[in-house]
Amino acid sequence: MPATIIVGAQWGDEGKGKATDLLADATDLVVRYQGGNNAGHTVIVGDEVFKLHLIPSGILYDHVTPIIADGVVIDPKVMLQELDGLEERGLRPFERVKVSGNAHLIMPYHRELDLLIERRLGKANLGTTKRGIGPAYADKASRVGLRFQDLFDEKIFRQKLDAVLVHKNEQLAKIYNRLPMDLEEIADEYLGYAERLRPLLTDSTELIHSALEAGQHIILEGAQGTLLDLDHGTYPFVTSSNPVAGGALTGAGLGPKHVDRVIGITKAYVTRVGAGPFPTELFDEVGERMTDVGGEYGTTTGRRRRVGWFDAVLARYAERVNGFTDLFLTKLDVLSGFDTLKLATAYRYDGQEYRNFPPHQSIFHHAEPVYEEVPGWGSDISEVTRYEDLPQAARDYVDAIEESAGAPVTWVSVGPKRSQTLIRRDVPLVPTG
Repeated sequence: MPATIIVGAQWGDEGKGKATDLLADATDLVVRYQGGNNAGHTVIVGDEVFKLHLIPSGILYDHVTPIIADGVVIDPKVMLQELDGLEERGLRPFERVKVSGNAHLIMPYHRELDLLIERRLGKANLGTTKRGIGPAYADKASRVGLRFQDLFDEKIFRQKLDAVLVHKNEQLAKIYNRLPMDLEEIADEYLGYAERLRPLLTDSTELIHSALEAGQHIILEGAQGTLLDLDHGTYPFVTSSNPVAGGALTGAGLGPKHVDRVIGITKAYVTRVGAGPFPTELFDEVGERMTDVGGEYGTTTGRRRRVGWFDAVLARYAERVNGFTDLFLTKLDVLSGFDTLKLATAYRYDGQEYRNFPPHQSIFHHAEPVYEEVPGWGSDISEVTRYEDLPQAARDYVDAIEESAGAPVTWVSVGPKRSQTLIRRDVPLVPTG
C-alpha cells in the first residue's frame, strides 16, 4: 500500500499534528522524517491536550507504530522527558516508539553555539529556537556528528566526542570567550541515557519497507513548513532541514514510487515565527484579533506568532514544490466575525506584478500584496459538523483558496479538536492501491 506525506504549506504551525492525528486512525506507521525538538504539534482529543515535539502524532493510537527516522536530529534528554510524559498518560511509548540508529544527536555544544551565534548576529539574528538544531545539522553535513546508534557503543561514542570536542572548545574559547566543555561530563550524561533508550533503536528503513511490503499504510509526518525549507524556503530565515515532500523521501529512506498522496496543511490565514519577510503581515486590530482568537503562540517556545492574510502566491509556490494531491485547511473558524476578508493574489514591486514567487529575495522583501476582498460570514462555525452546513460565504472563501492554490481542499478544520473537522471531498482517508 502506498504512503502519504503530510507537509506544512506555509511557515510552519499550520496544524500538521491535528491532520496526522486524524489520518492516523487508518494507518499503521507514522514516521517523523526531519527536524528536531524545535517543532511542536498540538493535538486535542476530547478534553485532553497533547503537546508533541519529537514523538510522531500517531502515538495517540494504540495500533500505530511511531518512528523517528534518519533525517531527524534528537536531543536525548528532551526525548526522554517527552516519552516519560506520555508514559504517565498511559500511551506506552517505550514499547511502541522506534528510532533510527542513523538519526543524529544534538549535543550540549550545539545548544551553546546556537545561542551564541544568535547573540552575535544581533539585529540580524534568524530567530532560531536555540535548541541546537542548526549546529547539529551543520555537523552532520561536515561529517563530524554523533548518531543515535553511537550511544550504545561507549568506545565509539568517546572516540567521536573526543575528536569533535577539541574543535568545539577551541571555537567556544577563541571566538566566544567561553570555558571549554568537559568530555567526561558530556559522556557520562549521554551514555547514561543509553539503557533506557536501547529498546527504541531500530533500522527504520527496513521497518518502513517491510510494512509497505506487508500492505500496511504509512504516514510521513513533516515538521515546520515549505517556506522554512533549507533549499526552497525564504533563506536565510529557514530551518536547517528539508520539510518539503522531497525531504520526506530522503529523511525516511523511500523512493517516489512508494508515495501516491501529498497532503498540504495550510491555515485559512498565514502565520510565521521569528524574523524574515512576510508580505501580508498585519499590524492592526485585525491582526491582534486573529492572534488572540487563533491562540497564535508557539507550542515549543511560547513565542507570539506574526499573523497576516492568506497569501495565494505562497500557496501556489508550495503546491509546485510539493505536488499536493490534497489540502487540509485549518483554523477557518478563527476568521468568523470579520465583515470582510482579504486574499493576496499577487505581489507588486517597482511597477511590476508577480503572481508567482519572485525570482529575487529583494523583490520578496519589499513586495506589496495585491488583495482581493471577499465577504465574511459573521457567525460562529465551530459547532458545524457538515461542510454543507457552513455559511455560503465560508464555502466561497474555501473555494477561493482552492482555486488560488491550485490544489483541492479535502478537509476543513473549524476548531482544534479531532471532532471539529469537516470533509469537503468524499475521498478515502488513506490510499487503497
